[in-house]
Amino acid sequence: MTYRDKFLKRIAGVAVLGVVLAVAPTPAEAISSNSQPVPSFNGTVWALAYSGSTLYVGGDFTAAVVRGKTIKRNKLAAVNATTGALLSWAPSANGRVKAIAVSGSSVYVAGNFSAISGQKRDSLARIDGSSGAVSSTFKHSISGSPYAAAAANGRLYLGGTFSAIDGQPRGRLAAFNLSTGALDGAWRPSADDQVEAITAAGTRVYVGGRFHRVNGASGYDRLVALDPSRGSIVTGFKPRPSVITYGITVTSAGVFSAHGGRGGTVNAYTTSGSKRWTATFDGDGQAVVALGGAIYVGGHFDHACRTSRTGSQGTCLDGAVDRVKLAALSPSDGRLLGWTANLNGIEGVLTMAGSAGLGRLAAGGTFTTVNGANQKRLAQFG
Repeated sequence: MTYRDKFLKRIAGVAVLGVVLAVAPTPAEAISSNSQPVPSFNGTVWALAYSGSTLYVGGDFTAAVVRGKTIKRNKLAAVNATTGALLSWAPSANGRVKAIAVSGSSVYVAGNFSAISGQKRDSLARIDGSSGAVSSTFKHSISGSPYAAAAANGRLYLGGTFSAIDGQPRGRLAAFNLSTGALDGAWRPSADDQVEAITAAGTRVYVGGRFHRVNGASGYDRLVALDPSRGSIVTGFKPRPSVITYGITVTSAGVFSAHGGRGGTVNAYTTSGSKRWTATFDGDGQAVVALGGAIYVGGHFDHACRTSRTGSQGTCLDGAVDRVKLAALSPSDGRLLGWTANLNGIEGVLTMAGSAGLGRLAAGGTFTTVNGANQKRLAQFG
């Protein structure tokens, strides 16, 4: 069982496929590995989302720390991504915020809370991105827990462990109309186990987790592509990774996914589901982001393995290169890039977000130092 599995009480499988690791020079367009000044937080950061020059932050924290000063922020906060300043946006959740998605001026948050800023909201809420006001028209009842959210195609897509929304059956996947806030009656796919990640790209919604059957069909284990309006399976994408999927990012080059297992991996697939390459680490890959010509991965690993062979505890058997909780890979062949930003801790990085417009990469989790300097649970590179 990996550290993340113990942390979340989940079970992952065993990674067996990989490519030989070679270290490539960091491309000129890659971001700096020096952390920029941003607030620290006194509890785990689970969710990040960029919107323009704002970085929204969610998690278990009750305060931000700015230049040694503690400022109340209860599970939600916002940061000026350009200056690093803590913003006044401060809605308050009474439980963990696990996912954030932004559409226009609306910030959608999901997790294990029952109220936002004193207003009853069952694990899901819509908040004004400027004022922090909680929407009075977006209210739903969720039977279970949401883990992932994405806003696209006029819908908010939601995934997790839930079995019903507003009393209507939903098998760990659901969608809501962004205009009306209503539960979408047409998008009704189902998965037979938890959903950890949702990413909308083009004419597909990619879903990852530890499921084995989708819409009752076998052969779509742990990573699947769905139609964005009907929820039907895109049968031309059938990668079938052998271990749980924690993160997904998509570019014109294909689909990249982060996985747990005995150690951890990042896989690259074509849009038809053929595997292009695999990079192996000695701990779970828990988040993945494409930005500036590189694929960035975060997790609880300390090394990138030179081959795919790992031991029973995820140890690299054929040599390794130090990469502590963060690494950068070439999107074309999975080679390890020279970019190095070392974080500490065990669980390490649990969430990441990128802004192509700002050239910024944010990482959140349980770490308390970045490159040896104090920086707790939130870091931004650019």
